[in-house]
Amino acid sequence: MNHHSIKFLVSALTESSAYQSTEEIVQWMYRKKESIHVNVQQIPLNELKQWHFDDETHNLKHNSGKFFSIDGIRISTNFGTKQQWEQPIINQPEIGFLGILTQVKNGILHFLLQAKIEPGNINVVQLSPTLQATKSNYTQVHKGAKPTFLEYFNGERKVDVLIDQLQSEQGARFLRKRNRNIIIEIPENENLEVPDNFIWLTLKQIKELMIKNNLVNMDTRTVISSINYGEFQNITDFYDIISQQQIQPAPNFNPQFIEALLCNNRYLYSIELIISWITSLKSKYEIDIQKINLNAVSNWISDGITITHVQKKYFSVIGTRVQIGNREVHSWDQPMVKPAQEGLIGFIVKKINNTYHFLVQAKVEIGCLDILEIAPTVQCLTGNYQNNVNEYIVPFIDIFLNPGAYTVLHQSLQSEEGGRFYQEQNLNMIIEVDDTFSNDVPENYFWMTYPQLLLFMKFNNYLNIATRNLISLISIS
Repeated sequence: MNHHSIKFLVSALTESSAYQSTEEIVQWMYRKKESIHVNVQQIPLNELKQWHFDDETHNLKHNSGKFFSIDGIRISTNFGTKQQWEQPIINQPEIGFLGILTQVKNGILHFLLQAKIEPGNINVVQLSPTLQATKSNYTQVHKGAKPTFLEYFNGERKVDVLIDQLQSEQGARFLRKRNRNIIIEIPENENLEVPDNFIWLTLKQIKELMIKNNLVNMDTRTVISSINYGEFQNITDFYDIISQQQIQPAPNFNPQFIEALLCNNRYLYSIELIISWITSLKSKYEIDIQKINLNAVSNWISDGITITHVQKKYFSVIGTRVQIGNREVHSWDQPMVKPAQEGLIGFIVKKINNTYHFLVQAKVEIGCLDILEIAPTVQCLTGNYQNNVNEYIVPFIDIFLNPGAYTVLHQSLQSEEGGRFYQEQNLNMIIEVDDTFSNDVPENYFWMTYPQLLLFMKFNNYLNIATRNLISLISIS
């Protein structure tokens, strides 16, 4: 077991911070919200400053040619019941930074997060990574200040890299978009000057804040989802580690849950079988994407004010005028994606061989780099999950709408990223089923353990962002 995993494990079991209690952090966030001027107004797309509709394609672009654009695409696929359609999509080919800086304080690894205001945030202020920046931001295309702590992530400063991965964004909204998810550690004796909108937290405190609605932003969740606590054959191995680290488990500590979650030797399917399952489906399904003029996208209305589906479904593209007092640039205009409905994403988990197995699906999304990614049991990011009302049926949705006797392990409302999505949140659920739920599932579904999911996380672009967000919500204490 490597020392990085041990540091993560200790931090995940430690509520007492070197600085503030979890409840004090909530109050600190509230004070930040009250102290910073924020004004976000919806305006017509054709009135956005520094943005224009291209004369030839009618795509919505920034005058610099950077940041992102709203393009039109035509999709053909043999996956699912709806195999041809057209839609707008965010085209942002840049790879941005989602980075968290850590440091050991009083023997415990602490994570440096910032109280960040994004124009689309529910609750206005959410806890974001230390560094959250697109390439256009950190190369200062906007002529604003350089992002704080950038030098720790771009190679200028010597650091210990704990995690460094390229991971995908929302495949139904972004065209092949990825971000660099990175966690670094600086020496314990380095004196870091921290601005007053940043705060140190243990991993357990971050997990506790995730129980609450819309406090920890999506980018923080995707970064910490990749954290691995190490490999255990049984609960004795776990107790040996925490004993060596002189950790006293909390009164509500559940060793049966830890053993069922973390032990990696009682899986239903081997890694080789899972890879074969994914490979066979990637060979089976096809997807073809053609760029088309934005004003020619069928079933969508682009009138210069908004871009909206004719049936008011899925999402719309709106214009916003933003004023935020503590950003690198204090005011700007930009388009944003506004959802038509609240969404739902959820995992069904079941103890098989006394080990938690997660029911995942191989989901084809137009923004995937390689046909499909591993998605949660249910993923309805636009809320269109009413069977017999919409053009598709969502397997297993009834369990989430009415869990009945099954156990709800987690339920919270969590926001999508507030820099591109306006006031979008999804109901996140993890439900434990019993032996009455069959192990036999449709061909594009499979059972995977928690250690297996984390293994696939390492290799980039296997687990989609909805899966990673749900994984981040799992607490071991």
